[in-house]
Amino acid sequence: MRKAFTLLLATTLIAGCGIVYRQPVFQGNLLETRNVEQLQVGLTRAQVFSLLGSPPLADPFNQSRWDYIASERRRVGDTEIKNLTLWFEGDSLARWEGEYFPEADTELAAEMRRFGNLARDKDKPRRPPSGG
Repeated sequence: MRKAFTLLLATTLIAGCGIVYRQPVFQGNLLETRNVEQLQVGLTRAQVFSLLGSPPLADPFNQSRWDYIASERRRVGDTEIKNLTLWFEGDSLARWEGEYFPEADTELAAEMRRFGNLARDKDKPRRPPSGG
């Protein structure tokens, strides 16, 4: 009986190692699709800044280029890196190319709610205390 209990305990402990939750890690700018879709040739730097925010990389030697870099690492596997590059001529946007994580913040928020890692929304009504 003792051997069976020890074997059961060891099996349970080993099986538990596979269910440990690893939080996904996003770094850099998480850009919203609706903002990137509003990019158009001729926008000023201020307009681009209001749409996408400040670029995480600012090259002091090439101020006509803005790089928005983001990386994603999920539970297991390699880190995925995406780069959206914008070029300016003077103060106006000339062109852009690259990739970004569309709506990654929405997906991440939904995933975190499922695991209970996000704080409650302050605007949501709370349940009245159970009286007695």
